[in-house]
Amino acid sequence: MSLITAIEPPASLTEQATAAIRRDILACRLAPGAALAEATLATALGLTKAPVRAALARLADEGLVAAIPRRGWTVSLVTVRDIHEVFDLRLILEPEAARRAAGRVDTRELDRLDAVCAAGYRPEDGDSAIDFLDANRAFHVAVAELSGNARLARQIGRLLDESTRMLVLGLSRRDRSGEMAHEHRALIDMLALGRGEDAARLMHEQVDESRRMVLAALTAPEAGIPT
Repeated sequence: MSLITAIEPPASLTEQATAAIRRDILACRLAPGAALAEATLATALGLTKAPVRAALARLADEGLVAAIPRRGWTVSLVTVRDIHEVFDLRLILEPEAARRAAGRVDTRELDRLDAVCAAGYRPEDGDSAIDFLDANRAFHVAVAELSGNARLARQIGRLLDESTRMLVLGLSRRDRSGEMAHEHRALIDMLALGRGEDAARLMHEQVDESRRMVLAALTAPEAGIPT
């Protein structure tokens, strides 16, 4: 048994802590720039500090938290550059995935995911926003998986994870959930008809409109996010 294996906390506890802290960060209950104390988090989660420390290390790898020497941890900021980089990549990859998925669509699964998205969310409920965006992520990943390229789908999934917190912040200022669900319906129709170029165009428009929403919300004077 290696030393690392011997001292690492049980995976289930680390995973539990990682999931709980990640969800609070994505829902912005732990706001960008907020200081994180291992002891405080451990108490809140009913865990010891070891799995919380391991969870924070994992979240640092995901870019959601940063270690501050001799000061602990902080929730990573969301910058204008982050927004542009994440959505630029989504605009490159997701339209191509939609183009490749055309004619290969499982309409029953996409209809199911679209119905969840159509329920929208309650702006005052952070969990409701996350639930909506979880369904939105599942919809976009399902389209990417239909492209037949598993690596492409995985990369899109990672980008969607990165954009979740940006979308939560954007939706807090403008509820676009209804528009997004309507756009999904139009996209499903194009995919079912095998119209790849139209599906790619719609996907590009949807992702670009989400970026516009996020940028409009987060570059408002009162938002005060860094560039």
